[in-house]
Amino acid sequence: MAESFPVKPKLRPTSSKNTPTPESKYWRSFKIPKDISTTPSKSLIYPITSISFSPVAPHDFAAAHSATITVFSGQTLEPKSNISSFSDAAASASFRCDGKLLAAGDLTGVVRVFDAKSRNQLRLLKGHSAAARLVSYPRAADKFHLFSGGDDSVVKYWDVMSEKCVLDLLGHKDYVRCGDASPVSDDMFVSGSYDHRVRIWDVRVSNAGSVMELNHEKPVESVIYLPSGGLVATAGGNFVKIWDVIGGGKLLYSMESHNKTVTSICLGKIGKETVEEAEQYRILSVSLDGYMKVFDYSKFKIVHSMRFPNPLLSVGISLDCSTRVIGTSNGIMYIGRRKVKAESEKVGDLLGFEAADDGKNRRILRPSYFRYFHRGQNEKPSEEDYLIKRPKKVKVAEHDKLLKKFRHKEALVTALNGKNPENIVAVMEELIARKKLLKCVSNLDNDELGLLLGFLQKYSTMPRHGGLLMRLANKVVELRYEDIRSSEQLRVHVRNLKRDVEEELRIQQSLLQIQGIISPMLKIAAKR
Repeated sequence: MAESFPVKPKLRPTSSKNTPTPESKYWRSFKIPKDISTTPSKSLIYPITSISFSPVAPHDFAAAHSATITVFSGQTLEPKSNISSFSDAAASASFRCDGKLLAAGDLTGVVRVFDAKSRNQLRLLKGHSAAARLVSYPRAADKFHLFSGGDDSVVKYWDVMSEKCVLDLLGHKDYVRCGDASPVSDDMFVSGSYDHRVRIWDVRVSNAGSVMELNHEKPVESVIYLPSGGLVATAGGNFVKIWDVIGGGKLLYSMESHNKTVTSICLGKIGKETVEEAEQYRILSVSLDGYMKVFDYSKFKIVHSMRFPNPLLSVGISLDCSTRVIGTSNGIMYIGRRKVKAESEKVGDLLGFEAADDGKNRRILRPSYFRYFHRGQNEKPSEEDYLIKRPKKVKVAEHDKLLKKFRHKEALVTALNGKNPENIVAVMEELIARKKLLKCVSNLDNDELGLLLGFLQKYSTMPRHGGLLMRLANKVVELRYEDIRSSEQLRVHVRNLKRDVEEELRIQQSLLQIQGIISPMLKIAAKR
């Protein structure tokens, strides 16, 4: 006996959402365990202007808001301590490379250095005549210097031990609001300003000014070095730009995905569980439009987008890619935690081990346990594995069963009673292929014919099915003219069908007239 297959509707354009990609699933895995509000009362709103992660485990993070910097635990995500030694609002914060010191600037222009554990103020760096919006430590081994930028348009390079400014780096003509240290050299860093310029500094050749200048064409809100040290990403306006520093400051790409000002960008890693093995990097950008975008700069495309209910001001992600924090304009932080399974747990799952009550010892599942025969079912196969899949049981609808038995009329009536237009049209197309549709129409009784005419009236004017159903409607009226004439109910169906078709023709005629008016105007505009 020949194998039969269920009747399936033809694929047509739909508005359903696309299947999420593996990368999109990765970024969605940052579950939001809590929305922490730093605002003590609803009448006071303190925006989260800066998020800074400690470079050492467990990767605590600091959030600047009002005249306070709150340090959160990287393990529990709970506040550990508050630093409130500022005489005005805190604007920025930065951890030293060993995570022991925390530097922060405020709107008075003073940069303060604290012990991250005890919260004691160790140094007071005075020099800016306006707000110090930028504070950053070098990334690698230099523990004795930091650089800062302020609304006085000056970038300063500090000796923290002596509390003295080593260099005043001049060149910007407006507020300096952002910057980043080079990942390959402790002597180089980049700063961005509201004068639309991004300048790269090398303290070894400070007398020559900045070693490179980039024109972002909008006030620069955020700038970061990419891991190689040869690329720089800048954010301002509603776009993010990628620059080739080694290639002389060449613009590689401009990502214009946000609808409002991009306020902050940071670098995230994917693909591996540990920082040392991670090879794939993404740029995370947040904006006043409430969107967080993930940008794959190796392919120059957006790989994920996420909407939040508030304007976003700052973003940060830990070096082990386990925690993502987003700060908003109304004092709320969205903290996302990705669950990272320990390596020992992965091996235990693969071999069928189970953790004991003390959390240290493990015991092997015995064949007497039911779970022994289900171990490893959730493991993903590797490329070398040969997969044997169970054949999926095909669910056969009632009209498919009738078609299999060549009961064509019953199959058509069953589909009409099912009220699913896609299935009804699919059955009609199958009957046309079998050359049985008109014969089925001829054998319908008055009630079944009324069901068919009602379907034709409802769906004949739909563009998706109109080509087939309008031709079928003409044939139905020709074949069953006498029956329709003798039945008042059938005549009502035909009158309604005629009315709907005339209305559709009128609409199409109006659209053609509008097209005739607009087309010459578009051609004239195109020539100009």
